[in-house]
Amino acid sequence: MSRWLTEAVPRGRIAAFRTLIYLFVAADLVIFTPWVRTRASVPGDLYQPLLIGRILPLPTPTPTLVAVIFWVLLLVALVAATGRAPRLLGWTVCALYLEWMIIAMSYGKVDHDRFALLVALAVLPTAGRARHGDTTRTEAGGWALRVTQIAVICTYFLAAFAKLRFGGLDWLTGSVLARAIIRRGTDLADLIAQVPYLLIVAQFGIVAFELLSPVVFLLRERWRLAMVGFFYSFHAVTIATITISFAPHLAAMASFLPLERIRPLVWARRLVGREARGSAADAPEQAHGDPEPTPLDPASVGAGAEPVPPGGQAPVVGRPAGP
Repeated sequence: MSRWLTEAVPRGRIAAFRTLIYLFVAADLVIFTPWVRTRASVPGDLYQPLLIGRILPLPTPTPTLVAVIFWVLLLVALVAATGRAPRLLGWTVCALYLEWMIIAMSYGKVDHDRFALLVALAVLPTAGRARHGDTTRTEAGGWALRVTQIAVICTYFLAAFAKLRFGGLDWLTGSVLARAIIRRGTDLADLIAQVPYLLIVAQFGIVAFELLSPVVFLLRERWRLAMVGFFYSFHAVTIATITISFAPHLAAMASFLPLERIRPLVWARRLVGREARGSAADAPEQAHGDPEPTPLDPASVGAGAEPVPPGGQAPVVGRPAGP
C-alpha cells in the first residue's frame, strides 16, 4: 500500500501540475468566483461559518478583509505558479484560498467540486522543488499526486452515496435531470429531453459511473488515461446541456495526466527558432535573386579533367581548350 501511495513520478510532472493549479487559483478569483467579493456587503448576521470557520475561529468578512485576501492571493498564486519558494508560497496560497472558500460557502450553499482542488493545494507544498522537463523521479511528488487523485475519486463516489442517501431510489427514477433542464438547460438539452426515457437512463448511468469510478486505480496506464478522458467528456456534456461547470474538479483531475509531456514554452521556442532559421535562409535569395554560380576551384578538379575557359563554356570532347 505504501509503495502505491508513494509511487515515484517525474519531477517535471509535479512542476507542470503545480503551475496549472496555481494559475487556476488566479483564474478562479477573477473568472469563476469574483462574486465572493460581494459577500463583504452582506450583513454580518447572515454569515454562518462552516465548521472549520467556527473551530479556528475566523473573523466575519468585511470589505477590507475580502479585498486584502483577493489581491494578496492573486499575486501570490501567480508567483507560486513559477515554482519559486514552493513551500512558503504554496502554504500561503493554501491558507488564503481556504479562507476564500470559507467566505464563499458560509452563506447557505456548499459546492463539492472544490474538495479535490483544496486537497491539491494542501499537498503540493510537500512535493518540494521541481523543474519543468526534469525526468528524475520523486516519491514525495508521487504522494502529492496520489492523494489528489484519491480526492478526485472520492468526490465522485461520495456524490453517488449522497444521492442515494438523501434521494433514495427515487433519485434514479425521478425528474432530477428534467428539473435541471427546465432551470438552466440549453438547446441541446431540450433536444435530448424529447427522447422518451433517455433522462431516466442517464440518471442510472450517472450513479453507476460515480459508484464505479474507483476502478480507475485498478487499470493499466493506457486504460486509466482512457477512463480519465471519459471523466472529462462527462463534464463536457454536463456543461453543454445543463451549464454546470466543475472547473476546480477538472483542474485537480489533471493529477492523473502525464503533464510532463506538455511543454508549451519549449514548443513556442522551437517554433520561433524554426521561423527565424527559415527567414535567414530566404533572405539572400530575396535580396539578390538567383545566386551566381560558384567558380570552380582548380584544386577540386579531378585528374584528367579539362579546365573550364574564362568564357565559362566547356570544351568540346576531343578538342583542347582555348582558341
